[in-house]
Amino acid sequence: MKRKSYPSDLTDEQWALLKDLIPPAKPGGCPRKHAMREVLNALFYHNREGCSWRAIPHDFGVPWRTVYNYFRAWISHGTWDQLVDILRRRVRAAAGRNPQPMTAYADSQSVKTAHGGEQCGYDSGKKVQGRKRPSVVDSLGLLLAVVVTAANGDDARAAQSVFEEMPGGCYPRLRVVWADSKYNNYELERWLAEHRLPYRVAVVNRPEDKAGWVTLPKRWVVERTFAWLGRYRRLSKDYEKLTETSAAAVRISAIHHRLQRLKPKQGQKRFHFKRPQKKAA
Repeated sequence: MKRKSYPSDLTDEQWALLKDLIPPAKPGGCPRKHAMREVLNALFYHNREGCSWRAIPHDFGVPWRTVYNYFRAWISHGTWDQLVDILRRRVRAAAGRNPQPMTAYADSQSVKTAHGGEQCGYDSGKKVQGRKRPSVVDSLGLLLAVVVTAANGDDARAAQSVFEEMPGGCYPRLRVVWADSKYNNYELERWLAEHRLPYRVAVVNRPEDKAGWVTLPKRWVVERTFAWLGRYRRLSKDYEKLTETSAAAVRISAIHHRLQRLKPKQGQKRFHFKRPQKKAA
C-alpha cells in the first residue's frame, strides 16, 4: 500500500535529478534493503519538520538508525558537498547563468544550541549562547560553503575556514566576495595572499549618518539565503553535538531548496495570510 505523501517528499522529477548522484552500495557487501528515495525523503522530512531522529515516521519504511547511518556516512564520503555543488551548477545553468559564479557574498548567522556539544560560546552582539554559521553564497543566493564555529568566534578568523572550502581551482571565475566590516581584517588579507586565492574580500560599510535598521547593498543577498534556510525547522536552533553534523544539516536544507527551484511541485498553492474581514456596522 502506498503511503500518503509529506510536503517534503521528493517528486518523480526531483528524484530523477538525484538518483544518479547517490553513491552506489559498497561492492561485496549486502544489497540495500531500503529504497534510497525513501531514505532521502526521511532525511528531508527530518530537516524540514525539525523532529528528533527517533521521531522519524515509521511509514517511510526505513528505521531511523538506518537514516542516521546514511546521514553520517555521506558526511564522511563528501556526498553532501558534492550534491550541493552539482545542484548549484544546474540551478545557475537553468537560470541562464554561467555555472561558475563571479561574485559571492559572506556573512554569519548566530543560533542557540539546544544540547551543548563542541564549540559553544556567547555572542555578545546578538545576545546568543550557541554557535555561529559563517556562510558564503553566490549572486542567486545559492550556498557555496558553510562552517560552524562557536558563537563568540571572530568572523574574520572563521572566514579563513570558510574560504578553505572554496579553493581557487573549484571557483576559477570568482573575483570578489562582498562582506560586512568584520571582514576588514589585515590577518584575513594576509591569509588570502598566502593561499593565492583568485578572489578578494570587498567590505560594504554601514552609512555613518543612518540610525536603526537600513538596507545595505550586496549584503542582503546572503541574508535572504538565511531566511530561506530558516524555513527548515531543524535549523531554528543547533540541535547537534558536533559541528560537522550541524554543517551537514545546512547543506541538506540547501539541497532540498535547490530541488524545489529546479523542479517545483505542480499545482501547489503558496501559503499566505488572509486579511481579517471587517464586520458590518
